[in-house]
Amino acid sequence: MKINIQTLDFSPKQDLLDLVNEKVEKLERYSDRIVESRVVLRVEKSDKRDNKICEIRVVIPGNDLFVSKKFESFEEGIHKVTDTLQRQLKEWKEKQG
Repeated sequence: MKINIQTLDFSPKQDLLDLVNEKVEKLERYSDRIVESRVVLRVEKSDKRDNKICEIRVVIPGNDLFVSKKFESFEEGIHKVTDTLQRQLKEWKEKQG
């Protein structure tokens, strides 16, 4: 699986990129049909603390899974979004039979 990470409006630290790769690679456990994962991390201009947006699109033949949420930190976002994608992948796999 190919992992494409895009960061908008900030420069990520290597620790954050490593975390993204680690968590997204684990999604392969749930399906071997994942072609690629596209991760977008961006900071929304806002006075609120939950201005970090984490989006992940998992590309599967015939069907993409997508999750986008706001958090106070990118680390929290990566954990929660990949957990949501794990559930989506399990449901998708059950529907495939």
